[in-house]
Amino acid sequence: MRAFCRIVEVGSFSAAADSLGVAKTTVSGQLQALESLLGIKLLHRSTRKVSATTEGSAYYLRARAVIDDVDELEASISQSRNVVRGRVRIEMPSPVGILFVVPALGGFTARYPEIHLDIGCSERVVDLVQEGVDCAIRGGVISDQDLVCRPIGQMHFCFCASPTYLASAGPLKSPADLPSHKHFGFKFPATERRYVPTLTRGDASFTLDQPPTMYFNNGSATAAAAVAGLGIAFLPTAEAVRHFNTGALVPVLPEWRLASMPLCVVYPYTRHLSARVRAFTDWVTTLMANDPLWSP
Repeated sequence: MRAFCRIVEVGSFSAAADSLGVAKTTVSGQLQALESLLGIKLLHRSTRKVSATTEGSAYYLRARAVIDDVDELEASISQSRNVVRGRVRIEMPSPVGILFVVPALGGFTARYPEIHLDIGCSERVVDLVQEGVDCAIRGGVISDQDLVCRPIGQMHFCFCASPTYLASAGPLKSPADLPSHKHFGFKFPATERRYVPTLTRGDASFTLDQPPTMYFNNGSATAAAAVAGLGIAFLPTAEAVRHFNTGALVPVLPEWRLASMPLCVVYPYTRHLSARVRAFTDWVTTLMANDPLWSP
C-alpha cells in the first residue's frame, strides 16, 4: 500500500523507489503483489507516465488514510511519541491560502517538521470523506450536518479603486453615488450566484444591486481590473491592503462598513481528529485570531 501510494504521488516507479529507499524492482514487485491480491488493475502504465485507474484512485484515497493512521499509531507508542508526524490534506479558499496561510507556513513547519501538508487552494467545495481530505477552511454558513465546524475568524471586505479611475470619474461622496460608477460584480465559482454587497453606517444602509460593468469569480482578477483603472472593486481587505500599501488602490467610502464572512475549519464527524490535524487547526486558529485582517 505504501509503495502504491508513493507511485501515485510522484508519478513513477523510479521516483517512488528513491523516495522509499528501495530498489525499483522491489516497488514493482510490491505493486504487482497488491494488484494480484485485490484482483484489480490499480495503475495505467506507459513509457511516459504512470497514472491511477478509476479503481486505483478510489483505493489510493482510502489507503493513504490507512497509512497515515498507522504512522500516527506507531508514533504514539514509540519513544518519540511527543513528535507529531504524518500527512494532513487540507482544502481552503484561494484568498485564505494565498494571502494568509501559505505566507505563514514557515512558522508551522518549524514547529512541526514531521507533518507533511497537502494543501489545495480553490473555490470548489470538496466532499471531505469521498476525496480523503482531513479538514477544510470554509467561508459562510456551514449547513452540512455531517461536519464539525470550528469558527476561526472572519474575511473582511472593502470597496476600493485606483486613484486614476477616481480622478477621471464623477463624484463619490455616498453609497448613492455608486450606481453611476463603473463597478465590478462577484460570482461564486461553484454556483454562479452573484454576491450583492450592502454597506452600513449606524442605522443607514445601502445595497448595491445595480448590474455591474464586469463580473469576476476570483479576487486577484478583480484586484487587477481595479488596479488597471477599470472601475470600483469589492475585495477581501487582505487582498486590497497590499495595493493600498503601494498606492495602486485606495479605499472607497471607508466610513461605511461591509458585512464580513465567517471562516471555519470543518472536518467530518465520522473521522477521528488526529494529533496532526489538531496541530494544524490549533495553529491556524491562533494565527487568524492574532491578525487584524482576519480576526473575528
